[in-house]
Amino acid sequence: MTAQVDRKHLMTSVEMAHFVSHGAIAFEGVVPDELNRRAIDVLDAGIDPVPYGTPLDVAFPEGTFVRELIDLPVVAGAIQSLVGPNPHIDHHAVHVRPPRGGEAQNMHGDAILDTRRDAFDAQLMYYPREVTLEQGGTLSVPGTHLRRINQTGIGRYQNLAGQTRLTCPAGTVVLLHHGIWHGGRRNDSDVPRYMFKIRFNPSVRQLRLWNTDDIDSDGVRRELTRQFGWTNANEGRLELVNRAKLWRTLTGDENFDIDYYLTRETLRPQFIAPGATDVRLGASHAANGWGH
Repeated sequence: MTAQVDRKHLMTSVEMAHFVSHGAIAFEGVVPDELNRRAIDVLDAGIDPVPYGTPLDVAFPEGTFVRELIDLPVVAGAIQSLVGPNPHIDHHAVHVRPPRGGEAQNMHGDAILDTRRDAFDAQLMYYPREVTLEQGGTLSVPGTHLRRINQTGIGRYQNLAGQTRLTCPAGTVVLLHHGIWHGGRRNDSDVPRYMFKIRFNPSVRQLRLWNTDDIDSDGVRRELTRQFGWTNANEGRLELVNRAKLWRTLTGDENFDIDYYLTRETLRPQFIAPGATDVRLGASHAANGWGH
């Protein structure tokens, strides 16, 4: 990951816009079967923790299983597109739900309220085996990542319109925005469910890190204006503003907007119109004999 990923393996602008609107992007079945088979023993044995903020190359040196996983071209390209080269490792964890075991988590966002508006962490979730609906794949609510919450502040909500349950083939990698609302489900199958996650902190500004060749395509705007079940016509406008703000940050285009909402919000003209009267200024002029 210290070297730049070949441009052909980076995410496209349409894929990046999908991530901005959905808060996640999935790459199904991209990990080779041989690596998936080896993963089970590795995850069963556990992966040693590292201190928060450890550089990726230190946390997962070459020759380790995790490094082999995240160096796969499609995975490395997605990571670099989202958080850039040389990210730091926030934390990682192995999650194994036993057969007929576990309880459904409350809906939550990871960690405390994150107040950053000009940066985000990306969380990788790797599934070495197929995940079926019966196995209780992760529940998430697309588009919620830009509605900031504090951990389980929404835990009392059990079902939201537009929520999805993850099902996927073996070897799937999903990358999430750190703020998305989600929760693990109970495993009601007869086989264990495996998932390994890593949270990446960017070490560079997240500015045009992906393949921008298609940045002016119609598909970008289509992705940025996706609607979800929990946003009605009026409520959804706030999400368009939030997405436009993030897209401006990611592209450096301070004039980008969706339906004029953000442009209107940021109008702060500095020019003083001719004939405008300032009470204090007028009083000062009068005291000096400048009034008429």
